[in-house]
Amino acid sequence: MNSSADILQFRDVNKSFRASHGSVDVLHSVNLSLTQGEFAMITGPSGSGKSTFLHLAALLDVPTSGNLAFEEQEVASFQSAELCDLRKNSIGIVFQKYYLLSHRSVFENVLFRFRYLDCSSSDARTKVGQALEMMHLSAIADRPARLLSGGEMQRVAIARAVALMPKLLIADEPTGNLDSSTANSVMDYLRMLNQAGLTILMATHNDSFLKYCTRHLVCNDGRISD
Repeated sequence: MNSSADILQFRDVNKSFRASHGSVDVLHSVNLSLTQGEFAMITGPSGSGKSTFLHLAALLDVPTSGNLAFEEQEVASFQSAELCDLRKNSIGIVFQKYYLLSHRSVFENVLFRFRYLDCSSSDARTKVGQALEMMHLSAIADRPARLLSGGEMQRVAIARAVALMPKLLIADEPTGNLDSSTANSVMDYLRMLNQAGLTILMATHNDSFLKYCTRHLVCNDGRISD
């Protein structure tokens, strides 16, 4: 894939949810493309629609109307199983919470990423080792997750998300539970991954992190602009 290829395309995307009092419109006429190799950050107040946008970008949900395409393939054309396979193999997700298995080792937590994939045990373990080395976690591969610092836990979560070499990494407030020094360290790792070619879409409330991104998106009242 060349460096100008689009990973995601939103075309007049709207998203609404049913509520007891009727339909609630969350996103309005979103039009944008996310290009291979970008590090895009989206900011905006709580309740503005950022999380809904990320859920759509991660293919965890589908638009109410409009067109959403992943690598020029319309999401609406995928069957549920096909969409699940695409999500499992092409998208990594990192959350504010780490979602680690506290009594399992660092290695086992990353290996869990391969549990439902068609991948041999030897290949999976090789990929896990490479991801841990990339995130400078090899020295603590056997340490139980419960004994890690917050920064180490988030790096394990990132290693788990990128172990399959996804085409897109979605990060939803990945530094929200970290102190400023540790948060900046995690951001350095994300920038390293981006410079290695990984496309990243990240939500944050911290404007000081904008120095890490190549593109700034703003979400306000369900509308997204550059």
